[in-house]
Amino acid sequence: MLDIRWMRENREGLAQAMEKLNDSEAPWELALELDGKRRKLLQQGEKLREERNTGSRQIGVLFRERKTSEANALKERMSQIGDEIAQIDDDLRNVESSYHDAMMRIPNPPEDDVPVAPDEEGNVVLTQWGQLPEFDFTPQAHWDLGPQLDIIDFERGVATAGSRFYFLKGPGARLQRVLSNWFLDVHIREHGYTEIYPPMMVRGHAMEGTGNLPKFGDNLYRDAEEDYWFIPTAEVSVTNLHRDEILEPGTLPRYYVASTPCFRREKVSAGKDARGIKRVHQFQKVEMVKFVEPATGRDELESLTRAAEVLLERLELPYRRVAIATGDLSFVAAIKYDLEVWAAGCQEWLEVSSCSLFRDFQARRANIRYRSTESARPEYVYTLNGSGLALPRVIIALLENNQKADGSVKLPEVLRPYLGEEMEIG
Repeated sequence: MLDIRWMRENREGLAQAMEKLNDSEAPWELALELDGKRRKLLQQGEKLREERNTGSRQIGVLFRERKTSEANALKERMSQIGDEIAQIDDDLRNVESSYHDAMMRIPNPPEDDVPVAPDEEGNVVLTQWGQLPEFDFTPQAHWDLGPQLDIIDFERGVATAGSRFYFLKGPGARLQRVLSNWFLDVHIREHGYTEIYPPMMVRGHAMEGTGNLPKFGDNLYRDAEEDYWFIPTAEVSVTNLHRDEILEPGTLPRYYVASTPCFRREKVSAGKDARGIKRVHQFQKVEMVKFVEPATGRDELESLTRAAEVLLERLELPYRRVAIATGDLSFVAAIKYDLEVWAAGCQEWLEVSSCSLFRDFQARRANIRYRSTESARPEYVYTLNGSGLALPRVIIALLENNQKADGSVKLPEVLRPYLGEEMEIG
């Protein structure tokens, strides 16, 4: 959520930001209009309450002075004021509800150096690491390789849960568990993260706090009878860890990491994106979340992104860092880098991490503040998050890039402490 005072003072800048985001439906003008109505009603209500307080004191004086008719007239006016205040309070509740909804639907303005373009075609590749693998045979895609190795079972997944579900079996299931544990260990031991085991279901206000609601409710799964929402990423639970808190001086930055299943309604048309485990409704992901002071936001974004890149480099997976253009930014991100890994069988770059700086956008929604000193006024923190990493697509790249002519797969040496002598699948 944006600072309404900033919005009042920067109408032109806000309009330009929405134009960059290619978001003509963002209700920022409505929010400012409702803000004006809200403030006017508050002033009217305050003025009437002052009049009522003064009049109530005068009534007693008039009765003591035996000015009964004047006292009764003033009592009648006080009753009228009470009705007027009740009407203003009712109008104010309606205006504030509409104002809150409008504010919750305004996206975060982009940082100045975000590439300006209407859609993903304007995304910019910033760096690329590693050599693309070469084969003296035609490499298979994971949707063929996985079933042949008996480590991915698509048919039984669909039979059990429907389309876009699958079973990982034997070495496939173990590989996912090993990768998740290794990701966590690197982030904890080398980058200073604290591991969190968060709730996988949250209340609606938690989704609202991270910007998933109200705008993206159709992409989320929820309990039909109670206010429980299945998390699309651990970011939702972990960001709300400090909801409605004021963090003490000297306790920032705070780094958290969690490995959880993620649940999303992936809406893609039939085609290559619908094949395999690239776009599924449930997947495992390791997520990094940061709470930092505003002045360090961009430096923290760089270190967050590097923490994810290090994993790909140690896995010897070719990847590239992509600066996401304004028209392709998420609703909440002020700037975002995607890490895309090369998959030799699919013959495409697959996103395995998105690393974002939100400034104080989420913190305002979730009311997360800090004090820089004991005597300082509370300020909103900056939040960041990034995948470190998303498991299905990392598994895709490992299988497809490391396959051999006989269909077996040799896994990278960095996993030997976790796999022992079982470094080959097939």
